[in-house]
Amino acid sequence: RVSGTDLYVPGNGMDISRRSEAMAVKLSAREVVVGALLAAIALLIPLAFRGWLQVLIPPFSATLAAHVPVMLAMFVGPGVAALTGIGSTLGFLVTLGAVVAARAFVHVWWGVLGAMLYRRGMSPLAVLLLMLPLHAAGEGAIVLPLGVAPAAALVVAGGTALHHLADSGITLMLYPLLTRHFPRRAGG
Repeated sequence: RVSGTDLYVPGNGMDISRRSEAMAVKLSAREVVVGALLAAIALLIPLAFRGWLQVLIPPFSATLAAHVPVMLAMFVGPGVAALTGIGSTLGFLVTLGAVVAARAFVHVWWGVLGAMLYRRGMSPLAVLLLMLPLHAAGEGAIVLPLGVAPAAALVVAGGTALHHLADSGITLMLYPLLTRHFPRRAGG
């Protein structure tokens, strides 16, 4: 039977309120703080490095270290990776506009997926390398509906792959500092 406050979902025997609790992302206070700091850094990088440490060959752009906050966030957790990807999106929306912001929004998806793979035991290097094609293809694909020609979208994807590799190197240098405070957590 269904009470006035419970909503029944036919077929699974679970009410919606309990289902949403099971799917909720739970972050510790430490994760919230680190997520906010990484999101702030992700927001600050495009603002601080604009015109400096930035390559701009429209529609491709690359800001050195722009992926590092999201890459580090993957090793804290999926919620932190999502929060950091949103910070990156906002930073690029303010500095370089909607097309680059759309590309930055792709960071949310590969960041969350990378965090889930890391939590399941993959090494940092394996996670970063596995996310490379998803990241590059995602950024190349997301610009197509925004009016970017297919040939230019391939340039975006290729440039993104190279940029991902460079930022992965920076991330792997910083990884030992992060893991001192955030040891790997089991589970998804």
